[in-house]
Amino acid sequence: SCGFLSIGARYVREVQPGEIVELTRDGIKTIDIIDCPENRRHAFCIFEYVYFARSDSIFEGQMVYSVRLQCGRQLAREAGVDADIVSSVPESGTAAAHGFAREANLNFAEVLCKNRYVGRTFIQPSTRLRQLGVAKKFGALSENVAGKRLVLIDDSIVRGNTIGPIIKLLRDAGALEVHIRIASPPLLYPCYMGINIPTREELIANKLNAEELAKYVGADSLAYLSVDGLKKAVQLNMSVKKPEQVGHCTACLTGDYPGGLPDELEW
Repeated sequence: SCGFLSIGARYVREVQPGEIVELTRDGIKTIDIIDCPENRRHAFCIFEYVYFARSDSIFEGQMVYSVRLQCGRQLAREAGVDADIVSSVPESGTAAAHGFAREANLNFAEVLCKNRYVGRTFIQPSTRLRQLGVAKKFGALSENVAGKRLVLIDDSIVRGNTIGPIIKLLRDAGALEVHIRIASPPLLYPCYMGINIPTREELIANKLNAEELAKYVGADSLAYLSVDGLKKAVQLNMSVKKPEQVGHCTACLTGDYPGGLPDELEW
């Protein structure tokens, strides 16, 4: 919704799956382009809340920022750790970091300075470009880091190319401990519906468990939000007319693809 708000549009409601909305002088008219069974659950991409959407967008009657805040709170309940400060990998990890800090009764402090003119590393087409993107993208705020035990929140880990260099950057700036907390579950399966994750072999969570990954990236510990915890955070404050239709696609996390996986696709 943020794209419409930026041009002065007024939020009225969301366009439903399979719906065309026609705006006329007489009001709003709905045209259904596909048959939608009355009680069939939706399969809205849960990764929109985790990563893709801008924080001020509204989905299912709630702002994305609020959901990410709840993800952080839930993560603190599931995987708390003794630390001095909480911070984030900006920018999509920031809301979850604030939620974690509030739930854990810890201070939030910025520890990374972001170059806003470098694109998102996740969607770069090659590993080399993603690694170069990390080097150009961040600098450490050493005054906030030195001598501190730090909980660093990120929204997700996909290929594992980003977090290791960031941890090294923070240790070089004087961090005593760096504990990584991921505000989403391990990404285990590719999406065949348009996201650049072509094979399971590229996903770091299929190669290393949380303890092994912590050692690999140089963290003191690493933990993920659970699938149930993510669903709980997403559905806590939803505002929908038909609760029986509430549903989210978690295929990249669970392998449960809506409608099943086409026979010609093998991962």
